[in-house]
Amino acid sequence: MAHRRTLTSILGNSQRLDGGAMFGNAPKALWSRWYTPDEQNRISMACRALLVRDGERNILLEAGIGAFFTPKMKERFGVVEDEHVLLASLAEVGLEPADIDVIVLSHLHFDHAGGLLTPFVEGQAPELVFANATYVVGAEAWKRCKEPHLRDRASFIPGLAELLEASGRLEIASEATSEVLGEGFRFHHSFGHTPGMMLTEVDMPAGPILFAADLIPGTAWVHLPLTMGYDRYPELLIEEKKELLTQWLERSGRLFYTHDPKCALSGIELDERGRYRACELHPEVVELAT
Repeated sequence: MAHRRTLTSILGNSQRLDGGAMFGNAPKALWSRWYTPDEQNRISMACRALLVRDGERNILLEAGIGAFFTPKMKERFGVVEDEHVLLASLAEVGLEPADIDVIVLSHLHFDHAGGLLTPFVEGQAPELVFANATYVVGAEAWKRCKEPHLRDRASFIPGLAELLEASGRLEIASEATSEVLGEGFRFHHSFGHTPGMMLTEVDMPAGPILFAADLIPGTAWVHLPLTMGYDRYPELLIEEKKELLTQWLERSGRLFYTHDPKCALSGIELDERGRYRACELHPEVVELAT
């Protein structure tokens, strides 16, 4: 990397989701040690993006859930805020939507891609809010969005694929690298949560940082047996997670968490029983410069 690269965590809209769904077959007696549920058994979850300032480019890894839902759907999926929090968070670091050059999407579920859209207004169809961004989506994740299964059809936003295609600024990435992103970025692919989920590795001098998406949505899920009820193939996901964490420990890599309400970035270590766990937890990432 010949130019300066800095990273900043950017909060989007938050959610309250069913704790049992977030922890799959783990009993409440276990997961409630880490998350205190409300009267509806819901736990607080973040939708966090990672801003990469790469030379003169502004690159956003994901966009969170946004504020595109109708009031009824907003209530159903536990979206907390009414405003588009991602845009407000970007403004706090001096950026407008038009300043974003590239947006990388691990997959197109609404809690990762909804922030691409303008906030809900009665009687108006949503539009893409980032007028100059090139959107990078993995080939398998794109195919799943276009041809969803009955099990996850509700996880995709009707009309979003068409908006992305019509923008003329869509890259379908089928390999481990992206023409738009160039050097210093590499993709890892996972199929346990959804087909072709794309995890972006960002090259940094202190070691690589991985946007862990829904393979490891927060620090609790670093523990190998833990999966979500939303995962397509939990056993496959566990094997993918084991392979990744083994590699990441060897490479002194760190993980960036999109859904953890308290932690944005951590290292990885083995405990006294040989189990993976998060270490050196950071509630936010601010200007990790090269």
